[in-house]
Amino acid sequence: MLHHVSIRTANIHRSIAFYEQLGFTVQERFTTGYTLACWMTGLGGRIELIQIPEPHPAPDAFGDEHYTGYYHLSFDLTQVAADLPAWLAELQTRFAHAAATHPDQVQPLKVLLEPTQQAIGDAVYEVAFIADADGLPLEFLRNMGKLSQ
Repeated sequence: MLHHVSIRTANIHRSIAFYEQLGFTVQERFTTGYTLACWMTGLGGRIELIQIPEPHPAPDAFGDEHYTGYYHLSFDLTQVAADLPAWLAELQTRFAHAAATHPDQVQPLKVLLEPTQQAIGDAVYEVAFIADADGLPLEFLRNMGKLSQ
């Protein structure tokens, strides 16, 4: 069983605000070495955010076709959303409102890939990508069922 996924961030407070908009909640706050960290739970999993002092920009894992390494986190919304485009539109509205209310903490949502359908194995998925507060790609998918034969 996967315990958590760790994400290094330039600004932990901005990242916490971002993931809270996705429905995550802070479970534990702690320090690791000399920096701030926390565990957050939501969407069926747990992430760890670690603030990096004097951060360098993250590589463009989504846009650089030659990038190798960890690519993205993927969240299955099959049980959460009946329609991925509607879910994403509601999320964009939520982020726009939060950005207007707290512009120092939340930016408007950056969509990397609008919802599209993709066949994977014998199933069809709706798939969309957004960028987190540091520009890291996050995938959201919804199983639409088996391919017609």
